[in-house]
Amino acid sequence: MDRFSWISSNTQLQAGELLVIQQRGLRIYDGENKTNFDNGNLMLTSHALIWEDEEQQDRRIRLGLELITRTEEHAAGFMKSAKIFLYLNPPLASKDPGPFSSSAFTYIKLSFRSGGHTEFHKLLEQQLQKKAWLQGKPKEVVAPRVHRRGPGIVGIERNLEEKSRATGKTITQAFKDLDALMEKAKEMVALADKFASKIEEKKGSITEDETILFKSYLLSVGISNPVTRETHGSGTTYHKELAKQLEIFLREQLKDAGGMMTLTDVYCRFNRARGMELVSPEDLVNASRQFESLNLPLRLRSFDSGVLVIQSSNHSDEEVIRDTREKLFSNKCLTADELSKILSLSVMLAKERLLVTEKAGKACRDDSVEGSKFYPNFFLETPVE
Repeated sequence: MDRFSWISSNTQLQAGELLVIQQRGLRIYDGENKTNFDNGNLMLTSHALIWEDEEQQDRRIRLGLELITRTEEHAAGFMKSAKIFLYLNPPLASKDPGPFSSSAFTYIKLSFRSGGHTEFHKLLEQQLQKKAWLQGKPKEVVAPRVHRRGPGIVGIERNLEEKSRATGKTITQAFKDLDALMEKAKEMVALADKFASKIEEKKGSITEDETILFKSYLLSVGISNPVTRETHGSGTTYHKELAKQLEIFLREQLKDAGGMMTLTDVYCRFNRARGMELVSPEDLVNASRQFESLNLPLRLRSFDSGVLVIQSSNHSDEEVIRDTREKLFSNKCLTADELSKILSLSVMLAKERLLVTEKAGKACRDDSVEGSKFYPNFFLETPVE
């Protein structure tokens, strides 16, 4: 961060300097340390990076692109935003005052909490290659140096150059192969969508085993054209579009799960299907809260224990209580683990079913050092015939 300089809010771009792209919601790290340069607008120009506070627009800093030696893009992970690492040369002696007088790090991190890192990184690399800040500057004339090299050193240098060229060709080819693979993946998804519609048209003519097998193939292919902040902006608009895609994704899965899934289970399955375009837990919750306002057949529900689930809007607690009551009478008593195996549910959801049944007065609980066991409430209930 000691490479940045303060600039005033009315500072214009330099002569010949052009604005390339802007990105909102940027946080800057000094190496591994968080800074108070958070939630700002980051502008990439042909000459520099300019960060501006979204609330205090007179709080602006600038980093010349000539100081950047190399960059690295890091995709988002679980509870982590996507980042771009910038490795920097030492600050210039003539540098204007900045927010840091010194730093223990030789790199900074740009945290993209609102997405857009891939496009930004691509454009940044283009500007670093163009070196527009050198245009119009006189070139230095450097006197040639005479080096006495032994034949062994010359041979080593040639080998290194050849290896470097070979590595560059290999990397270029690898990226070409990756692009081709991604194009094929799009074709596979389109084909899968077509087959899915055919299955809907020909229900009854396809065996259940074939249907289950094909659904597993669909899940492994993933979601085509996932909703992202880059394509649908941020805020409510993004969450509404995400909710629509989530409802489509969960249609069949909720049926197989008995009409209810924990939010953690949904989070894992949804992100698995989205591939590299991961959503944060916060965005998933906000999207789930849009179901009712969009008239989608899903609801976000919170149990008394605090467990969040997504359930079908036609999901009936009365039906759950009746079914759980029958299982209790059939087995005399059940733990959450035992009920989960009977119903093929997670232990967490099985326990919530038992607690809901208990709350309705249809079950009794016995807590001991061995855990909780649930029994039919014989005081209010008669055995199921």
